[in-house]
Parts: sequence; structure tokens; C-alpha cells
Amino acid sequence: MTHQPQTHQSPASLSKTAGSRSKTTLPSRALFESLNSTFLQQPRPHQDSFKDLKVYVYDLPSKYNRDWLLNERCSNHLFASEVAIHRALLNSGVRTPAPYEADFFFVPVYVSCNFSTVNGFPAIGHARSLIESAVRVISSDLAFWNRSRGSDHVFVASHDFGSCFHTMEDVAIADGVPEVLKNSIVLQTFGVKYKHPCQEVENVVIPPYISPESVRTTIAKSPSSGRRDIFAFFRGKMEVHPKNISGRFYSKRVRTVIWQKYGGDRRFYLKRHRFAGYQSEILRSVFCLCPLGWAPWSPRLVESVVLGCVPVILADGIRLPFPAAVRWPEISLTVAEHDVAKLGPILEHVAATNLSAIQKNLADPAIKRALLFNDRIIDGDATWQKKSDVDSFELSSLETAGVHWSSHLNQENVSCGSRVFVGFRVGAEVTCGDGPVGPMETRGREGGRHKVEPSVVQPSSLKVRHLEKQNELLMDAYRSMTHELHKLQIKIIIVLFGLDLTFWQ
Repeated sequence: MTHQPQTHQSPASLSKTAGSRSKTTLPSRALFESLNSTFLQQPRPHQDSFKDLKVYVYDLPSKYNRDWLLNERCSNHLFASEVAIHRALLNSGVRTPAPYEADFFFVPVYVSCNFSTVNGFPAIGHARSLIESAVRVISSDLAFWNRSRGSDHVFVASHDFGSCFHTMEDVAIADGVPEVLKNSIVLQTFGVKYKHPCQEVENVVIPPYISPESVRTTIAKSPSSGRRDIFAFFRGKMEVHPKNISGRFYSKRVRTVIWQKYGGDRRFYLKRHRFAGYQSEILRSVFCLCPLGWAPWSPRLVESVVLGCVPVILADGIRLPFPAAVRWPEISLTVAEHDVAKLGPILEHVAATNLSAIQKNLADPAIKRALLFNDRIIDGDATWQKKSDVDSFELSSLETAGVHWSSHLNQENVSCGSRVFVGFRVGAEVTCGDGPVGPMETRGREGGRHKVEPSVVQPSSLKVRHLEKQNELLMDAYRSMTHELHKLQIKIIIVLFGLDLTFWQ
């Protein structure tokens, strides 16, 4: 289709020409609504947001986290949400130094800071062994992992395919989720709406890490006019002749089609090489293309939103973070992968109809704040977010329904041979495990900290902590009857951690 430039119209006039599919602008002529940067005015932390919830952060040996920070890229690179969440919790009022008071346990293992000397990308081949080693540490002296089999423990897996810990999907699928994580809660950037082996664990989709400071700096250096003179923008890897790797092509050839179809189109500003001023280009753009790479998610999603560029999502079936807090259908466009060759007319139609409404929604400071991590938890930011991408469920809803969570109940120590374990409920029956595995609590739930009033929620709708493994038949029956409590635990952790690093993918 031939695209002929026409006289530029203002955003207001564009919005009135409903149904028009005319080709309206060249990049240098596209002057749309200016950036709203009020989101930089950060609100004060709300100390009462999580007053009834407590998180214990394990103080692991430095080889699991702090040692990696010697490379400063560790805290601001591709997958740095694992660092950001840890820092936010350490500075948060929800943190408790007493593990027996905790509702949830955060395990701070940085697996993404082993940068390849070949290409500079994070190498995560050691992730499984590092996490397994960390679990051995926390389960050898404390009872909390063992008594729940890790079901109230939280990990971060901010990688291409989340808790499968591999950059290639076929290998990730073959490896699956490590056994040691299968009972736990995983915060991961990977999420799709269909069944996938890398989602076979309780998971919360989080946004990828983008430095709030880099965003503030970019906006501070931008022209005061807020002009957006680039119509459609993408900078990143675009293979002219994508290689067949294990039967797969990078980006499913979507990026290749973008380059081949629109590389010579003056409305599209497409670049294949890195540029230090990348965010300034987003700030100048009306539409920012967010195609899949090897994985469906991209940090461009966050960068586009926080810098006021309409994200154009080309990744079929992607699950986006915090849909209850971030109204994705109102601030973005979703284009099917098979329609990538139609991008030109699709974007022109949006520019001629409802662009102004989308940009107005995109300017909401709360939406921008919801996708950014801060060193200290701020109401509405990525660490604070209490909305699930599957089922929005606020803590206040639990309280309204009459579900009460106790925070300060009697505890007692348990001796297993020469070792003493802390944090068991008074009156609980305990079975000592073999080897490094500590004792398992098998009875005595009535006095437990996660007590649910039976008059409000029936036991059949809940899942309590797992029974010890020595009685497999009883354990299976108990799990079947009480499956839903684990789901409820996830909803509570979302209240705390509901949180998908500029990645060249």
C-alpha cells in the first residue's frame, strides 16, 4: 500500500475524524499531545498499608546476593527486579526480624548477575544450583521452610522464561520448574494466558526493572515543548535473515517483518543498534513498538508507559502485570503477530480516531508509578502493588469477608536429635525429618498463625500447609480437600509484592 503524506492535523482534529484511514503524517510532522510528567512527584509512603502483614527476609551468606553487587550492573540491568525487591523489603515496615511472626518469607538469591564475558548478557545456568543451595541453608537450622514445604516462601525469577531459568524456550520447557520451587511463590516477568510448563508454580507476573532515576533524568533533559515528532519507534535487535535455532526463529520473525516492511517508511523510526539516548527517543515518540523477542515480555512495555509513548504490543497471549492497577486496554494497543504487516494502517487509524483518549489515560501518574520499583516502598509503586494479573483480590476484601489473620501467637522450640528448631505452634505434633531436612508439623493447626474462621470460609475452600511427607496417602487426601488455601496465600502475597532493565532482545 502506498502511503502519501498529508497536511498535519492537530490531535484534536485527528480525534474527530472517526473512521478515517488516511495517511496523515510523516515522523517530522507528527506533533501530538505533550508529556505529562507529574508522576515524578512521588507520594509519601503509607505506613498503614500493610500493618497486619509481616515478611521475614532471610539473611543469607553474601555469596547468594551481596557479593554480586560488586558489579554495579547487577542492580540496574536486565533482570534487576530481584535486587530492587530485596532492597525495598529491607527498608519496609512490613519486614520483621522475628521469623515466628512472619506471614511470608522472602529468599533473596541473585541469580542474574553472572554476566557472560562473550556477549555481556546475564548467564543463568547456575540459577538452579544456587537456589537449591540457598534452600539447604534456610532449611538446615530453621523450621519455617520445612513446616510448610516452602509454600509461604517467595522467590524472584525475573528471566526470559521465569522459574524455568533458561533463555531458550525449548530448553526451558524441557527443564521445567525446579522441584525445590514447586510449592513456593515465584515473582516472575514471564507470563502467558495459556498453559505453559514455566507457569506450573504459584506465580505473580511483575514488570521488568527500569530505574526511576533514569526516567527522571530523561524527562529533566527533555525539551519543555514536549513535542513528539516520531510517529512509530523501535530500537533493538531485528534480524534481516533470522536463524533457525532448535526449530524456532527469533521473535517468530515479527521483528524481521517490521524491518522489511517499514524499514524504508519515513513514518517509522527503526534502528538496529544500541544508543545511550534510547529513552529520549521514546520520549519523542507517539507509538512505541513492543514486539516479542525470545520471550513475549519486554522492558519496552514499562519504558513506553512511564515516558508517555503508547505501547504497541506484538506478543500473542502475553500476560501483563497488574491489570487491575494498570488499565492496559486503555493505554496500549495490542496487534496480533500475524497482523504485523498491517501496522501502518492500524496506527494511522488509531491516530485519526482515539489517540487523544489513549494519551490522556497514559498520563495517569498512578499507572506510571505502578510499574516502577523504588528503594523504599511507596504507595502504588511496583513493590506495593496489591493486584493480581489473574484475580484482583485486596486484603481489605478478606477483612470485609471476616477472614482474620493472626500475627502474634504462641510458639515453641522442637528438638530433633542434637538440633533445636524454632517457630512451631504450641501443641502441634511434629515429626523430625531425615538428614538436613528439619521437622515437619503434622497436627495442631487450630492454634496456627494462618487461622481462618470456619464460620466464614469453609475448610473445603482453603488449602492449609502441606502435611509431612512420611504419610503420603493422608497428605494427598488433605491436599485435595484443602487446595484453595494456597491460592489465598498467593492473593495475600500479591498485596505485598505485586510488583514483567533494559533488555536487548
